[in-house]
Amino acid sequence: MKRSEINAIIKRFEKLLEEHCFELPDFLKFTPEEWKEKGHEYDEIRDNMLGWDVTDYGMGDYAHLGLALITLRNGNVHREEYTKTYAEKIMMCDPGQVSPMHFHWNKMEDIINRGGGDIRFTLYNATRDEQLDKENDVLICQDGRRYMAKPGEPIILKPGQSLSLYPYYYHEFIIPEDSSSVLIGEVSMCNDDNTDNRFLNPLGRFPVIEEDEPPYRLLCNEYPAAKD
Repeated sequence: MKRSEINAIIKRFEKLLEEHCFELPDFLKFTPEEWKEKGHEYDEIRDNMLGWDVTDYGMGDYAHLGLALITLRNGNVHREEYTKTYAEKIMMCDPGQVSPMHFHWNKMEDIINRGGGDIRFTLYNATRDEQLDKENDVLICQDGRRYMAKPGEPIILKPGQSLSLYPYYYHEFIIPEDSSSVLIGEVSMCNDDNTDNRFLNPLGRFPVIEEDEPPYRLLCNEYPAAKD
């Protein structure tokens, strides 16, 4: 992805957050120059990769296979000094964009439609060999309602609605083409993207960036070392 494309996505994300009156903490407004002056008091942000995140899953087609997100809070299963057992994200997904089929071995999460258009989910149980179970029904837990759905049956989340996803629940979501951009919340157990994502088809995590202009905001994997 070009840096100019990432910058434009983040600016559009900021406008969507503003439209829905979702305020961000101060660290998400730091410029790259300000980050160079930040000391060890911000290590929790660096170590736990809080902040801006734009991914095309390494496929180079963000408009159809991509997601913009912010990790607002998170613990760290690998660092004993970070004791939070929970995480929170806010995401922007555009019409026609897919968040591809995957499950988590350990993490349970709630996905919330915070506003905008609809979200269309597809869910399957995972088989013992971690493929799609196309035979057994899936337990759907949606805003306190529990019911069974056929594997692959579309589950629609309208603004304000949420869906609970358990470990070994394959899930994929798409924003319909005739919808509008959606602000999506995620509340979950501690998040570890490096070891707890099982994509049905192997995908990358962070984009390869072509630096055609200076960064507007640093991504969560770009912070400079703390200033001593």
